[in-house]
Amino acid sequence: MKPLLVSFLLPALALAQPAPKAKKAASSMPEGFHELALGDAAPDFALPGIDEKTHTLKDYAGARLLMVAFISNHCPSSQAIEARLKKFTAAYEGKGVQVVAINPNDPAALRPDELGYSKYNDSFPEMKRHAAEQGFNFPYLYDGETQKTALAYGCLATPHVFLFDQERKLRYKGRFDDSRFADEASVTSHDARNAVDDLLAGRPVALAETRPHGCSTKWITKREAVAADQTKWETTPVDVDLIDAKGVAALRKNDTKKVRLFNVFATWCGPCVEEFPELVNTQRKFALRDFELICISINEPDEMQEVKEFLEEQNCIVPDKLKPSLKAEGRKGNAYVFQGANQDELIAALDPEWPGPIPHTLVVAPGGEVIFRHNGEVDGDELRAKILEHMGRYFTPED
Repeated sequence: MKPLLVSFLLPALALAQPAPKAKKAASSMPEGFHELALGDAAPDFALPGIDEKTHTLKDYAGARLLMVAFISNHCPSSQAIEARLKKFTAAYEGKGVQVVAINPNDPAALRPDELGYSKYNDSFPEMKRHAAEQGFNFPYLYDGETQKTALAYGCLATPHVFLFDQERKLRYKGRFDDSRFADEASVTSHDARNAVDDLLAGRPVALAETRPHGCSTKWITKREAVAADQTKWETTPVDVDLIDAKGVAALRKNDTKKVRLFNVFATWCGPCVEEFPELVNTQRKFALRDFELICISINEPDEMQEVKEFLEEQNCIVPDKLKPSLKAEGRKGNAYVFQGANQDELIAALDPEWPGPIPHTLVVAPGGEVIFRHNGEVDGDELRAKILEHMGRYFTPED
């Protein structure tokens, strides 16, 4: 490996070796997409790694077998195999098997709600932090700037594994194993490991191709869809209703399966206004999960229009996933103006431990357990970390 001579934002272009004529890409795939066939040579690459070096195919020429695993920071299926991939790397490195992980995704091609299972997006700096926190014991390379390596290999998803023999001919492609869950006990077929064992034993690979499962590759061409999603959030109207202490207490009880983030604010409160984008960012991040942001304003009831305009300016809309549950609960939205004799009624109904000032934030699990509370301006990263800690980074059989 040689020192990285360019910025991580401008990684060297991947160099494709001569290969058989590419199959015609599916209409949903970007131009240049090539699906490797069994027996094809491994395409070359020159990609920046989290070690600040440029990695190429020839750097691993000494390995008996080469496993190229496309993974990502954000995808729950990819995160679920990380422990198993580390365990595999440690077990097989002494047998001449080299694992190289590549992140194929363009971070700008991810909607905020596609990050609901992860602490990080798929940018190069975030790859470094994620790998350090998870203790990766294999090289982790970034292809998101050009995606030429993902196109050359035909990466469909993360995770997606390609196994090459000593002559660097493709002998297996597909899933790492058959589980999308983190629990190793959920694995019933160790497909990539079985292929490695076959090759090390000098046998033909018994099952040489499987279908990868996980999150689709986030191609640069998807940026248009991300922009359209942003426009939707910026232009959708917000419904605001009045709510009394009884209504607040019913919401606070939380007899749903959703995690509820309550925020008490006022349009005239400086810290409330300052923190509000972080609340919206939190709703957007978890918009595809069982989660909802419920905003309660202590503006006067005759100021509902002012509250509505503020929330629309902040893009505080109800995600589409939540609408059926709101309809079932007989609610139009998640934005309210409190109507009661005084603020003490609201405190008693929502959070008796609330000291009184606003903004006040409370996160409640199904059944009413408090996950997080904070009085004053909230730190968005801390808030989201607490929610993710409770909801988890992986799919579960119940999802």
